[in-house]
Amino acid sequence: MDSAALITATKDEILEPQDWSFPVPIAYGPGRLAEIGSKAAALGIGNALIVTDRGSRDLPFIAETAAHLATAGVKSGVFSEISPNPRNDEIGAGKAAFLAGEHDAIIAIGGGSAMDGGKMIGLVARNDFDLWDFEWESPMPEISAAQAFPTLITVPTTAGTGAETEGTAMVTHVEKGMKFCLCHPDFRAALALLDPELTVGLPQHLTAWTGADALTHAIEAYLVPGFHPLCDGMALEGLALINRWLPLAVREPDNLAARGGMLVGSCLAGIAFIKGLGLVHAISHMVGAEFDTQHGLTNAIVLPVVLRFNLPGMDHKAKRMAEAMGMTETSPAAFIREVERILDEIGIPHALAEINVPDDCSERISHKALEDSAAATNPRAATAGEIKMLIEEAISKAR
Repeated sequence: MDSAALITATKDEILEPQDWSFPVPIAYGPGRLAEIGSKAAALGIGNALIVTDRGSRDLPFIAETAAHLATAGVKSGVFSEISPNPRNDEIGAGKAAFLAGEHDAIIAIGGGSAMDGGKMIGLVARNDFDLWDFEWESPMPEISAAQAFPTLITVPTTAGTGAETEGTAMVTHVEKGMKFCLCHPDFRAALALLDPELTVGLPQHLTAWTGADALTHAIEAYLVPGFHPLCDGMALEGLALINRWLPLAVREPDNLAARGGMLVGSCLAGIAFIKGLGLVHAISHMVGAEFDTQHGLTNAIVLPVVLRFNLPGMDHKAKRMAEAMGMTETSPAAFIREVERILDEIGIPHALAEINVPDDCSERISHKALEDSAAATNPRAATAGEIKMLIEEAISKAR
């Protein structure tokens, strides 16, 4: 079966501007960053804080965003003190910048770290709550009208995290060496602007790593137990798009259709994990918190190990995912082989040891991973001992 035949959108359609309203307003299409000023003004924004990560501060899209805002009469400032794995001790400075600049909105632009950083600044910008009051499993703070969250616009410049439509944000707790998920149900993007031209300049290895992150989101979200056809549909269509366009985006970094297909696939996979994730993320979050590894790369290495643990007995789900990828052989084993083949094709390392994760951390990371919210929605229950074995396998030889 040809996976291209499973995709309703043609190459020409992928390059056409589209406006979608679910689950948040989404403006998709090449060149649409130019509209950010008019769209911000239409949302009543007068003075936006542009939030990005340190590595993106001097990239052209930051100056372009500020220029488009200025053309529409919207003032702006920039805060860029966000790490690749955002830290809790960085958010206070972002709040201070928001208040000092008398900003009324946040434009979070960049990869997942920039968008997560922007969301966290927005969570605390207008209230006196501690950042950890917004932790996923804590009772949600009551926000008064006077404390209303600032308007949020998200602009992804990588096709990976799918963070643009979600209110959730991951942050490293520096003292504990763990990652936690933060959110509030009343805070989410008023607009997600998806412009594939912004991803064209992404280096080949980051295209692969962030794309593998999106692949992991689609797979883990679909495997989460429970009846959620909305998320399952998003996961399968996201998987189909990622399967079709990821290798091409890595091989041909200037292929705008491939960049667009990946940006939409990543977005769909990000919506899908409203349902939850699994042990790949539970392990990856804690490895990243301790060793500051790139999140998508860590996911990609760990993914086959967890699939070998999870998929036995899940023949129906393996079949649906394999069909979405255009495969003729649809067993769990065949699906895992195909995932491994894709990871090989896009140049993913074969073990966590290759990215300097030491072999003596498995006991500690296993207990931390068990506390991660993603572990609770893994399709197969796992003990700390079983997770330790998975981590040891991922460190030595994941595939």
